[in-house]
Amino acid sequence: MRTIALINQKGGVGKTTCALHLATAFQAQGTDVLVLDLDPQASAAEWHDARADKLPHVESIQPARLAKVVEQAADIGTGILILDTAPHAESTALEAARCADLVLVPCQPSIMDLRAMRKTVELLKLVKVPAFAILNGVQAHGTVADEAAEMIESGLNLPVCPVRLGDRVAYSRCLIGGQTAQEIEPTGKAAAEITRLHMWACEQLHFPTPPHVLVSTTVNAHTSAGRQSRT
Repeated sequence: MRTIALINQKGGVGKTTCALHLATAFQAQGTDVLVLDLDPQASAAEWHDARADKLPHVESIQPARLAKVVEQAADIGTGILILDTAPHAESTALEAARCADLVLVPCQPSIMDLRAMRKTVELLKLVKVPAFAILNGVQAHGTVADEAAEMIESGLNLPVCPVRLGDRVAYSRCLIGGQTAQEIEPTGKAAAEITRLHMWACEQLHFPTPPHVLVSTTVNAHTSAGRQSRT
């Protein structure tokens, strides 16, 4: 079992959106996926309630049960476990990071988001787990995302995922009906971004990648994402 934790002490940065889109991508690959919703708001669990397809599995749990549920997930043969954490919950975030093989820190390229990341970065220094910032809500034009990536890497010493998620209506619209962008617009720009993010995550986790996916994550994925127009 491989475990991905979505962590950021600031709210409204896209943790749940990233978690659900990655989960659906892994599930479409044929992997048994479980999302643990650790946020009292239970947004991931509510998304699952609205979903016609009951896969991927989403379970809302109390943070105190995390270690036990992670153990149970491994015992039943879960392939990918995704931990969607709450903001302003340092102890839960730290425990999730300790359970993870890969930590993703979603953030938007705004000065307020970048300043707020310092608490999360300090927390991640307490664990020896590969961690990356992932920029989302990226505007189609301008250099703000490039500047944000440079600040994160040079100022916070946190690597940045080469795949960026654009500021796209598809990401928010799909969640209303319990779907993801790649399901409502399979050939859309958001779907292509998620494909690249999925493949990149597979590489980081040394997890088999689907042979039918032809989009490479190595060809300036973040640059092309920044140039795409909002859909």
